[in-house]
Amino acid sequence: MSSQRLTQTQKLLQKLSPQQILIMKLLQIPTMELSTRIKEEIMQNPALEEGENHEYEDDINGESLDDNDNVDTFDDNQSDDDNYDPLDDFDDYLKDDDEDDAAYKYSVNNSSPDDKHYEAPITNETTFQDLLMEQLGFRKLDEKKRKIGAYIIGNLDDAGYLSRPVSGIADDLLFTQNIDATEDEVREVLEIIQDFDPAGVGATNLQECLLIQLRRINEENPSADCDNAITVIEKFFDEFTKKHYDKIVSRSEMTDDEFKRALDIILSLNPKPGGSMGTSTHNNDYIIPDFTVINNGGELELQLNSRNTPELHVSKDFMNMLKEYAAGKDSKEKREAVTFIKSKIDSANWFIDAIKQRQSTLYVTMKAIMEYQKDFFLTGDEGKLKPMILKDISDIVGLDISTISRVANSKYVQTAYGTFQLKYFFSEGLVNDEGEEVSTREVKKIVRESVENEDKANPLNDDELTAILKEKGYTIARRTVAKYREQLGIPVARLRKVL
Repeated sequence: MSSQRLTQTQKLLQKLSPQQILIMKLLQIPTMELSTRIKEEIMQNPALEEGENHEYEDDINGESLDDNDNVDTFDDNQSDDDNYDPLDDFDDYLKDDDEDDAAYKYSVNNSSPDDKHYEAPITNETTFQDLLMEQLGFRKLDEKKRKIGAYIIGNLDDAGYLSRPVSGIADDLLFTQNIDATEDEVREVLEIIQDFDPAGVGATNLQECLLIQLRRINEENPSADCDNAITVIEKFFDEFTKKHYDKIVSRSEMTDDEFKRALDIILSLNPKPGGSMGTSTHNNDYIIPDFTVINNGGELELQLNSRNTPELHVSKDFMNMLKEYAAGKDSKEKREAVTFIKSKIDSANWFIDAIKQRQSTLYVTMKAIMEYQKDFFLTGDEGKLKPMILKDISDIVGLDISTISRVANSKYVQTAYGTFQLKYFFSEGLVNDEGEEVSTREVKKIVRESVENEDKANPLNDDELTAILKEKGYTIARRTVAKYREQLGIPVARLRKVL
């Protein structure tokens, strides 16, 4: 007979409040997208407004509501002073002990007109989609096919490929566009788009992309070499991608010279036709840096890009509405109205505070990175980058490692030596034969330069790269060298071989 017992246990759980989650999400947003996020919040919350307004500062602080004690919907945590912070319990995302850092908001991007400001250029070019839509307009198509074509073009990636299957496009057209199209109809329009310039656009994979280009070349200038190139891609694509050239020659019955000429034609093709016009599908090839580091006579100055962060305040109309409803006759409708208005005001205050804390966290984190990598920011010499991991910065600023990771993600800093992603400054360390700790970036630089200068007919394998590093004083295991090579995006020696 089983016995049942009641037990009482104590567990320590950490739950994030909506305000805390809001801060974490805002930290991940780069400057380029922040203004859009702020506009969305303004649209969703009528109590939040853009622009400076200090006329009703006392109202926001609750001072004008002191005599409205009959409003039972008011929260005991209502702000009573300018230092009210709804996230005081979230220490990992706050740093209030550095007054200099806390005051950055009032000095960054508010300098005199004579001060220099550094901005990345914003392009206003025709997108890749625009160019394809223009070609679509030249074709004699009925309205249905034109809509199908526009939808296909809208689904092409930056390389010019259609990654979604035809069946998926047909389903999407039905559910999102209310267009009942068969797979054959979609495929027919796709073939029309694949005839557009640049050659290869609209392909569903690399093999199809190359075949489209080869067949167009062969139509314009037929040749035996182009026929051989088509045979290689059509029948021996797997061997081609793995550079098993000997197998291709033996199985295709081509001579070495014939294969070499066919290979030359293939290598002249464009594997990413979407980038051949110098435009992007989404037209966002430019970067707006989140920070700027200026070398002012050996002294580093940090600027936080706040130009996409407008001044925000709580709507005066909502504050007046709150006072009017709070002073009215007590009723169910009044309580509901007060609750609604106050929730919007609280939400606006939370968002404003979250934006301020985002800016503060970004600033103190980047300041720590700048000081840690001071030699690099002064000289631009990659060799002067110190080994630095997330925990190093976390220990300096007193924030959680996950917070530092969110700051480093998708953020950029502009310097006199170029614009860098913050991730660029983080790397592990290792000790050379002289006992000095160096950044793994230095080792990767040697690997990259060795591959760039290798004999392409006999590329360096991982054992040979390991030997080169050992000669330079870095005794590293072969598997570690292979890991660094992969991180650099360098394929194995066999795939780098050129005939």
